[in-house]
Amino acid sequence: MSSFSPLEGKLVVLGVCGSIAAVETVRLARALQRRGARVQAVISPAACRIIHPDALTYATGTPAITTIGGMVEHVRFCGEGGSADLLLVAPATANTLCKMASGIDDTPVTTFATTALGRGMPLIVAPAMHESMFRHPAVVRCIRTLEEWGVIIIGPRMEEGRAKIALSEEIVLACERELSGKPLAGRHVLVTSGPCQEKVDDVRVLTTRSEGLMGQAIALQAFRLGARVTVVHGSSIPLVTNIPATSAGQMMDAVMTVCQEDPPDLFISAAAVSDFAPEPTPGKIPSGKPVTLTLRPLPKIITRVAGDFGIPTVAFKLGHDAQERAGDLIGGAIGLVVANKPGVMGKEHTEVTIISRDGTSRQAQGSKEKVAAEILAAAIETFSLSKPATRASS
Repeated sequence: MSSFSPLEGKLVVLGVCGSIAAVETVRLARALQRRGARVQAVISPAACRIIHPDALTYATGTPAITTIGGMVEHVRFCGEGGSADLLLVAPATANTLCKMASGIDDTPVTTFATTALGRGMPLIVAPAMHESMFRHPAVVRCIRTLEEWGVIIIGPRMEEGRAKIALSEEIVLACERELSGKPLAGRHVLVTSGPCQEKVDDVRVLTTRSEGLMGQAIALQAFRLGARVTVVHGSSIPLVTNIPATSAGQMMDAVMTVCQEDPPDLFISAAAVSDFAPEPTPGKIPSGKPVTLTLRPLPKIITRVAGDFGIPTVAFKLGHDAQERAGDLIGGAIGLVVANKPGVMGKEHTEVTIISRDGTSRQAQGSKEKVAAEILAAAIETFSLSKPATRASS
């Protein structure tokens, strides 16, 4: 269980419709619970033919709702003053989507949805159906209507001619975002993450032990807090914009492009960017004898972002004396420095010192996800990012 997830202690009503993807809802309910949520399942008659209500009763620890009775469950959970914090309809069929958009409530799930829409509470929908159904003009129009009403649609995965339900990881992230208060709503956050590889010859590269775990955690936390997130790295993160880059040069080019075409409100330089690069040798350097490599220094990305563009920047300082030297980086647009030691590279847990431009510092330790949350909290405070954004962003 996460003690810092926005889902901690929240009640999520999970509406399950009659798609074969209903078999995934036990796993989804468990994923929500692992992030600290309490889950109440509501199942349509069609879904009961695919997954037995007892399965979700067992998964959630609460009797699944299959009919609306004298306890007026839809009002108790999703009406004015109701106990639920969020309604999640997953999977949502074409039939249910269109009923929701038309105010029809003839199943327990659509009755809960009508009540939630009237209350204006957070509502997330994860469609799952055949691809041709998902592209039907009426379904497209109904999805657009729901989005205009503030409903969050978690787009499906298009595979094998089907609009398959989004991964549980993506759905849970969307739920966390909706319940975080979104202090970074309207903000664009740019993150660099992971190692860089510098070519030695056509076979070998110079790199670091970094696996990009810290940068990934920061990007996901920024998304949870409502930001529009761009990540420049060599991996892939769900629900954010991923720009591939494997070398320091590629990372520099990508960051400069973003800063020029879509300037971020915050830059977090979490990547282990190469300080030096060798002059690459064509072919393969023969083995069996000593080799001398000439390393040339590379320009600093944070110098360009903070100095040339004036974008608020969080810098990372790595080294056994990182804390002592971190203050040298602070100045101008660099208002926060995260100092850590080389031994944390590639590990799930870390220990850092977060140093602010006002001279204060704080220790943060634990999982990289936990530390990422503390870094973002410090950045929001240091740069006053919870105020309305001055740059237009969606």
